[in-house]
Amino acid sequence: MSLNLAGLTQPTSHPDFASAGGAGLRAFANIAEAWGLSVAEQLKLLGIPSRSTFFKWRRERQPRLSQDTLERLSYLLGIYKSLQILLPDTHAADAWVRQPNSAAPFGGRSALERMLSGQVADLYVVRQYLDAERG
Repeated sequence: MSLNLAGLTQPTSHPDFASAGGAGLRAFANIAEAWGLSVAEQLKLLGIPSRSTFFKWRRERQPRLSQDTLERLSYLLGIYKSLQILLPDTHAADAWVRQPNSAAPFGGRSALERMLSGQVADLYVVRQYLDAERG
């Protein structure tokens, strides 16, 4: 699976970035499928409390996403991109998020468990860890 992540990996307050919400959600839908995420896990990662809002946004071509959701999408797309670079085998890259990890940020838990805390800071920590691994 190949995703065009250009322009979607860094949070920004630029007004045009808000219109990228639809593209970001479509890219995230592909990532969610690759990672085998449940709807509940997708909601948690995106910080969306309502299933109805989530499905409404997925139906719309250009949904108006909150800054928090855009930031979360940015981190998630960056995590995906980093994994594809670090682990060129797509299946290994996609499986990595669910594997127990002894690295300091994870303490034996998987990256997905860390990210599912619901805090945007945990997405940042995983992204930062992968960026450091890339060098």
